[in-house]
Amino acid sequence: MTEVDWFGLGGLVLQVVLALIVAIFVSANRKPESAIAWMMTVVFLPLVGIIGFALIGAQRLPRRRRDKQRHVSELIMARTEGGLARASRRDQWPDWLPPVARMNETLGALPMVGGNSSDLIEYYRAAIMAIADDIDQATRTVHVEFFILIHDDITAPFFDALRRACERGVEVRVLSDHFTQFTYPARRKTQRMLAEMGAHYQPMLPLRPLRGRWQRPDLRNHRKLVTIDGIVAHTGSLNMIADHYHKRKGIKRGLHWHELMIRFEGPIVRELDAVFVTDWYSETDELLPLDYSPVRLDTGDRDAQVIPSGPSFDNDNNLKLFAAVIHNARHRVSITSPYFVPDSTIQLAMITAAARGVDIELFVSATSDQFMVYHAQRSYYEQLLRAGVRIYLYGEPTILHAKHLSVDDDVAIIGSSNLDIRSLSLHMELMVLLHGRDVVDELRVVQDEYRQASRLLTLEDWLKRPRHEKLLDNVMRLTSSLM
Repeated sequence: MTEVDWFGLGGLVLQVVLALIVAIFVSANRKPESAIAWMMTVVFLPLVGIIGFALIGAQRLPRRRRDKQRHVSELIMARTEGGLARASRRDQWPDWLPPVARMNETLGALPMVGGNSSDLIEYYRAAIMAIADDIDQATRTVHVEFFILIHDDITAPFFDALRRACERGVEVRVLSDHFTQFTYPARRKTQRMLAEMGAHYQPMLPLRPLRGRWQRPDLRNHRKLVTIDGIVAHTGSLNMIADHYHKRKGIKRGLHWHELMIRFEGPIVRELDAVFVTDWYSETDELLPLDYSPVRLDTGDRDAQVIPSGPSFDNDNNLKLFAAVIHNARHRVSITSPYFVPDSTIQLAMITAAARGVDIELFVSATSDQFMVYHAQRSYYEQLLRAGVRIYLYGEPTILHAKHLSVDDDVAIIGSSNLDIRSLSLHMELMVLLHGRDVVDELRVVQDEYRQASRLLTLEDWLKRPRHEKLLDNVMRLTSSLM
């Protein structure tokens, strides 16, 4: 009679029970591909999977932070009912835009407003100088929010302008992401400088477990925003740091970042400042006024809407926005994203639009500063190329870090969000939707410059890449689902 291997049997039973527990807890309110990836990790690598899920399994911020977001959203909605929701050229919108604008307002609380002017700023130092010049005109408030905020030779004009503002008695408030600051030099020097000049500084999403401040460590605030007196605002893709990001390996390779910022005047500035007010309240418990009136109400003819997103909301706001506009495109969509690891919703929307005859083009960098993301995003190219999507690889040694879409001839979306799973679900992001033929024409000029500096990727060339690269791309794609 064969002796029973009780140890082996017990291990098998334990693994089955563990798989059932994982299936129950991991799959709750989680996308199927993510749930399956976590289940496989826990079943085949139990210790790694359990520790990993304990650290990064939660997809939302703690309830107290989500409650703050909900409270400010309710205040904004009440304010909007008082007459702020207006668009100057609603009769010229494409027929699909009103329900999309309504969806954005339902999810993010901020309405489409008209009477705005905007200017694109494409070059790194020009963007920093434009922000500094506007800060020098401030008389009341300067609100600053950046994912990365480091004083160095390139950003010195910005910090000098903040110092001059403080000396004039302007109230300067500054936010930057807490965890990300630790990975860059001059972090403490930058914070000391802000304190010495009299600016009020707060880290965003601080990880301080001994003080009861803990959440999933890779839930970060990725927004980039400056508002001045409620009159002028800047937002886009720029982080306030030198364009080589002080990365030694990148400097050796000659890497530098290329951005796109947009400067606003008009009612949209008030909506952008509401995002800062929300984040300041989340970090300090101080709720700044939401109901002040800007000095300049109508400065242009562009309709615009701010769409904040991230783990403080109950929905993936930007994911729904991007999917909606791609599905509604009639003849052309141009997408720029440095990190392209799309949710299946976005991938399907692009393939479906291409099948409908929509001209889809995607601008990404030929190189990257992030190994895993670089290889994960390459795993999506073949399916897109087979569907007819044109992929342009922006030439080395530049990292094309701008984030924007243009849809048909009159809708543009510009901001901080990549089309990757992290930005779409895990990071706090900020995008602005604009309607206007002229702003799309401006963006098309930028995209034409990208095209000239890029190499068109063909399916034939892509299929010839070495087998080891294909394997690495596919393995990294699996890791992207662990969210």
